Amino acid sequence: MSGQSKDQILEQIAGLKNEMQESIAAASSAEALQDLKVRFLGKKGTLTGILKGLASLSGEDRGAVGKTANELKLWYEGANEKKEGELRAARMASLATEEFIDLTPLPSGLVMGDSPARPGTLHPTTILQRELEQIFTKMGFAIADGPEVETDFYNFEALNFTDDHPAREMQDTFYTKDGTLLRTHTSSVQVRTLQKNGAPLRIVAPGRVYRYEEIDASHEHTFYQMEGMVIDKKVNVANLLYLMQTLLKEVFRRKVTVRLRPGYFPFVEPGFELDMQCEICKGKGCAVCKHSGWVEVLPCGLVHPNVIRLAGFDPNEWQGAAFGLGLTRLVMLRYGIEDIRLQMNPDIQFASQFTRGIQLQEAL
Repeated sequence: MSGQSKDQILEQIAGLKNEMQESIAAASSAEALQDLKVRFLGKKGTLTGILKGLASLSGEDRGAVGKTANELKLWYEGANEKKEGELRAARMASLATEEFIDLTPLPSGLVMGDSPARPGTLHPTTILQRELEQIFTKMGFAIADGPEVETDFYNFEALNFTDDHPAREMQDTFYTKDGTLLRTHTSSVQVRTLQKNGAPLRIVAPGRVYRYEEIDASHEHTFYQMEGMVIDKKVNVANLLYLMQTLLKEVFRRKVTVRLRPGYFPFVEPGFELDMQCEICKGKGCAVCKHSGWVEVLPCGLVHPNVIRLAGFDPNEWQGAAFGLGLTRLVMLRYGIEDIRLQMNPDIQFASQFTRGIQLQEAL
């Protein structure tokens, strides 16, 4: 498509939007909607083919076309979610006549015949996540959520990741056959929630994330994070640091030793790495901290203007701060767990010891 003008490419994008509208309206299942997403927005999709013509445009024209393409993606996500909701509602309305579910409970105290029921236990990650949610709720934050199977737009593009960023490579990210991916961070909830709820905004988004990692004592391919974001008229680094210090003091119930160093993350500028002295070895060096005495726990920074802009807001009017908690790593530090792999091990005894500790504290 080389040699085309800006107006010709914009005309093709407008035509594509009409085709999207008709196709979404005609879709009769979630599977059909997923096929449409790949067809229109996938790596080999229609929009990608149209945008190949950008190479022949001037810098100013490329910017105008790129903005229109991003607006089309945002519109598509909204239209797609609305259609998914309509299909779910129709499906639920038909269940009463198509399916029957026996909701009769088992006799009290019995499970699977005559075996006495045992009380359940909470995993240490769940315990810490609920505690953090309480801490942030008291500070005026809302709890947000998002899909674990995510689009490239919300996981990378809307967070200012360039097309050639290493995180996009298959050796770092799990991609699905239909062109989506397993989210690599809960930061993907940022733009979704900002678009939905608007500004000002204070949210934390806990959840499971996935990385194509080599597993060892301190790394897993599946783990838990909690993303936090504040959007308001005036937000600065001092606000961010005070929030981080207050958080760690609440989590560990005492003042902990930390250090702050510069860090690079595409969605914040400036960015920082907040490290905490390793609780396992008390700073002497061990396998968990890779013998450095420090463990990275709170990457943070001020929200990049491009992220605010892609969410549909003016970065000259709104500012933000963001941080990411490694829940799985915090659990290790708090409870002295020396191997991250223990947390993914389906061992009931491992989880039950933490719940017993909580019950004992409540009794005292």
